[in-house]
Formats: sequence, structure tokens, C-alpha cells
Amino acid sequence: MVLERAKSWQNVLSDEFDQSYMQKLKQFLQEQKDQQKVIYPHSSNWFHALELTPLDDVKVVILGQDPYHQPGQAHGLCFSVQPGVKIPPSLVNIYKELKSDLGVEPVSHGYLESWAKQGVLLLNSVLTVEQGAAGSHQGKGWEHFTDKIIQVINDRCEHVVFLLWGSYAQKKGGCIDTDRHLVLKAPHPSPLSSYRGFFGCRHFSQANEYLRLHKRSIITWQLPPQV
Repeated sequence: MVLERAKSWQNVLSDEFDQSYMQKLKQFLQEQKDQQKVIYPHSSNWFHALELTPLDDVKVVILGQDPYHQPGQAHGLCFSVQPGVKIPPSLVNIYKELKSDLGVEPVSHGYLESWAKQGVLLLNSVLTVEQGAAGSHQGKGWEHFTDKIIQVINDRCEHVVFLLWGSYAQKKGGCIDTDRHLVLKAPHPSPLSSYRGFFGCRHFSQANEYLRLHKRSIITWQLPPQV
């Protein structure tokens, strides 16, 4: 567990790997592997969100909860799935809101890497999961690590937009300094809750308006049609 491919985060997060919670997390993950359990995403993608979005480039943070737990889906970015995988229901609803808000045309894939490369940190609270067992790695230490990531962004960055969808993300983002950053809250885009206020929240246009106001380049939310 190292951040070799996420160099901009190394200086601010390297000490976390010496903490007791991280040692326990490493031990847990090794035990899972020893028991031949399949873990998603692949270990090479555990820190993929940090690799694609350097600290100094963070403009928007979208907080998720767990990685997808079915084969071929998770690759380290919240809400995103690998090319060729069916678009999950929550992401379908995100595309619907983008269409309503900004006229962004839905694409036929769920691969959000182009957002990440523009400065949208797509961060799950928990970075691993056992195949077919949603929430199986909660409470093992990842939450402490991702809390630290949020704290670093809060303290070191200026004028970041945090999109907090659902009560879990809103609780996790409760420490964010709203004088320095913009915090936008809405129900989760899941089909179970999207009609309670996610649809019509207009978070994507509000994010770009805030970035423009603070002389930061806006996000091109339109995804490439092919990946």
C-alpha cells in the first residue's frame, strides 16, 4: 500500500501509512487475500482517484461510500465503472440531472476518468470491498484515511466545490470550512432517493459558476462518447 503513482499526495499522506489503524487495515486485507477472497477494485487501483487528480488540481470533490462489488465494475473512482460495463442506476440518474441542468448528453458508458483528469476527485469513503458483499470492508480503517484526504483538501486548497449526496456523504463532509469552499448537498442519486431532491439540484452548473467566480477553469461535464 503505497502512493507511488500519486506523488502530489505522498508528502501529506505518507505518515498515515505508519499509523496503527493503517497497519490493522493492511493486516485485514492480507488476511482476506490469504483466504482467497476476491477484493475489488484490484490493488493497483486502490488509490486511482488520487493518481488521476493531483492535490493541487482538485476543484470538485464527489464523495461516494463503497466501491461496486460485482466483477469488472470498480476501478477506484466513485460512481464510475470500467468501459463495457452496464451503467449503474445511480450514475444513470447523475446523467439525467446533467442533461436537465446543463444539457449534457448522456453517453453509453459509465467511465468517468475524464472528469477526474480535470480536477474532479471521485473519492469513495471505503476503498475496497469483497466480491458480492456490499459494505464488507467498512469499519476496517479506510474511513480514517479518506477523512484525512478531506482534511488535507480543506486545509491546503482554496475554492473547492464539495458535492455531498446523501446523509452518509454529508456527515463525512461535516468538517469542511464553508468560508473557503462551496458545499452543495442533495439526496443520493440512487433510484431510492433521487426523486426527493437530487433531480433538480443543479449542482453541476452551480459548481462551474463557483469555479468561474473564483477564476478557476470550469469542468467539462460532457463525457467523451467513446472510451
